[in-house]
Amino acid sequence: MYNAVAANKRNTVIIMAVFVGIIGAIGWAVGYLNGNTSIAVGVIIVAAIYALIQYFLASKLAVAMTGAREIQKSDNPRLYRIVENLAITNGMDTPKVYIIDDAAPNAFATGRDPKHAIVAATTGILEVMDDRELEAVMAHEMSHVRNYDIRVSMIAFGLVSAIGILSDIAIRMFFFSDDRREGSSNPIVMVIGVVLILLAPLIAAIVQMAISRQREYLADASGVLTTRDSEGLASALEKLGQYGRPMQKQSTASAHLFFNNPLKPSFLSNLFSTHPPLEERIARLRENANKF
Repeated sequence: MYNAVAANKRNTVIIMAVFVGIIGAIGWAVGYLNGNTSIAVGVIIVAAIYALIQYFLASKLAVAMTGAREIQKSDNPRLYRIVENLAITNGMDTPKVYIIDDAAPNAFATGRDPKHAIVAATTGILEVMDDRELEAVMAHEMSHVRNYDIRVSMIAFGLVSAIGILSDIAIRMFFFSDDRREGSSNPIVMVIGVVLILLAPLIAAIVQMAISRQREYLADASGVLTTRDSEGLASALEKLGQYGRPMQKQSTASAHLFFNNPLKPSFLSNLFSTHPPLEERIARLRENANKF
């Protein structure tokens, strides 16, 4: 189990390096097609600045997009005490606790580090989960905080957004700039550059999906190591299969933050889902129940 955790962390570093490579490749393509290779440096700098801004603002945006509201212990003692007890068990600061008024059972964690973390649960998940299952779900979310998954997710979100914007700008520059072909006489390289620009957002989305799926498996395992109750989390996931539904306020930008995919099911949303299938998560938990 610990080997799987270490492998997931190594793979995430590799995947984040791929993001940087994609941005550099877009910069090269734009520079080549416009006869100015120094553009690549500017592209990387702009993308880094954009990702940094997202890093500090993403948690506020996530709260705003979901309609979550902060609570105190007196507002919902059950949820607050579960989060508080898990924080004590993990030896970490208690994150801010939020509730989302939504019948869809779900939860999420966000923030740039454990000292600036937020955990949230929907009214739906509070209704369908018993205390054992709710503790398992919040342990999963607290694991995202403790493992710094929330930081990785926000950086990935910022880079995916930056790649999408850069790709759009590059396409417009290529098709609408009169001097776009200056210094770029090789038609094969030009075609490669254009294809790269067009495919970059798709590649970035796939990379983000890979990061998120790995982090979900890791948070499942880390959460069970906290509660020592793999069956509690497996039972919670089974209930999501029974009672799960799309959330009222859906956004592909924040979908990766949630315990379960909050989007309306469709072919594309399933194909590029940031969450592994519930059945696979449940199977992993039960197969490794004796190893936690």
